[in-house]
Amino acid sequence: MQYPQIDPIILSLGPVALRWYGLMYLLGFAAVWWLGHRRATTQQPHWTRDELSDLVFYGALGAVLGGRIGYVLFYNASVLANDPLYLFRIWEGGMAFHGGLLGVLVAMLLFARRTGRSFISITDFLAPLCPIGLGLGRMGNFINMELPGRVSESGVGMTYPCDAVIAISPMCVGAWESAVRHPSPLYQAFFEGAVLFTLLWLVSRTPRPAGFVSALFLCGYGSFRLLTEFFREPDAHIGFVLFGGVSMGQLLSLPLLIAGILLGLWSLQNARGQAR
Repeated sequence: MQYPQIDPIILSLGPVALRWYGLMYLLGFAAVWWLGHRRATTQQPHWTRDELSDLVFYGALGAVLGGRIGYVLFYNASVLANDPLYLFRIWEGGMAFHGGLLGVLVAMLLFARRTGRSFISITDFLAPLCPIGLGLGRMGNFINMELPGRVSESGVGMTYPCDAVIAISPMCVGAWESAVRHPSPLYQAFFEGAVLFTLLWLVSRTPRPAGFVSALFLCGYGSFRLLTEFFREPDAHIGFVLFGGVSMGQLLSLPLLIAGILLGLWSLQNARGQAR
């Protein structure tokens, strides 16, 4: 199947352009706000409309700032060392989930201090709202022809145009251009978005021990990212970072999985202690 080339710009008015990638972020934040309103009335204590709006604002700010800083530090630290202003040139692209997650956690700590709510209750409330945004972000990657997958041994996949694979190979000729590749952003949109959202939404519909939903998010995302990275071609300037086959995305996701397991064990143990 040939990659369906899509113009990354929806419309432009002079120097101002509306891009699909930016629209995916806006839709993701809107989804968090809308889903949050659906969950707010079922939570104890209830969330007010103002609290929810502030939560989305804090989260969006943390996701964008953390995502950009994380991308630069995790994937382009050498560029930053030679050009510190690169950090602020966000129009050149580059966001990282793991940096965005750290940014959101810092933002939630500040939000907890401001509202008097416990940090873990905030993350339990927020966790089921996020996967839709993650899935939309991956759709933005796909539309931008970013993150083309590894060559498909089975022949099931897509043939990407040269401008996409040039990012993972200095030359785009012959086998590189004609190879059938896994559409890894679609795999990640499905697992990190649709599957993770369904799992978390269903589990969180009934009361759970404090920290359990947050733990499930970390375990779910960490596991799905470790799996789908096997179909994603690593960045050319980084390659595999461990044992000749572990990508940066997998290396950063393993601590999430471990943290999720530990948090889940703490949550269940704490619930048992309170039940005695």
